[in-house]
Amino acid sequence: MILVLCSLLCSLGYYVQSYKTGLKAKRWALAGLLFGPMLYPLFRSRQRMSLVEARGPKKGLFSV
Repeated sequence: MILVLCSLLCSLGYYVQSYKTGLKAKRWALAGLLFGPMLYPLFRSRQRMSLVEARGPKKGLFSV
């Protein structure tokens, strides 16, 4: 029961975060439902790759 609840909450969290960052929300929600919190490192790396792709490889996150 706890595992199912955790997967549902992770699915909702991944959906919201992927929607906010411009990733495919339904795909990440389904993956979150199947894999739960184990998907988090992959999700964060994909968010980072998307950010680098949008800003360009030579730009940093913080400007001085």
